[in-house]
Amino acid sequence: MALRRIRRRDDFVLRKKAAKINRFTPGLLQLLDDMAETMGQAEGAGLAAPQVGISKRAIVFQNNNSGIFELVNPEIIMSKGNVTDIEGCLSLPGIYGEVPRAEHVQVIGLNREGGEVQLEAQGFLARVLQHEIDHLEGILFIDRATHLLTPDELEKLRKK
Repeated sequence: MALRRIRRRDDFVLRKKAAKINRFTPGLLQLLDDMAETMGQAEGAGLAAPQVGISKRAIVFQNNNSGIFELVNPEIIMSKGNVTDIEGCLSLPGIYGEVPRAEHVQVIGLNREGGEVQLEAQGFLARVLQHEIDHLEGILFIDRATHLLTPDELEKLRKK
């Protein structure tokens, strides 16, 4: 495994729609491993392949109950409810905003062996999945934010 450089806001790869993955190669497995290590080192909740410069449809994310999950070609097939909460992003350090998201999602994708995976998530995990899948579409959380926090607002939140 190796740490990969997290791409920042102005990197073109973050605005590009990621390509579907059709072949499960050793390179893909290495990418997934590297993404998991990079996410852990950066103390993130999730990471999408475009964030490490690879325009492919793969994400990794933390599931507190079960550790790190990987999804290849993930799709949201159902969403319901609506809740606004604060988000940040490893590709946009120091920027936080209020972002409306579905409260509950159902996602399908493939695991590292190419087997189909389906999962349901709510709350924070649903938010993480939506955030990372947005990255695969070239969408950043600031595009969906209804309000970006000022430094004063951020400081007040940190004190709470």
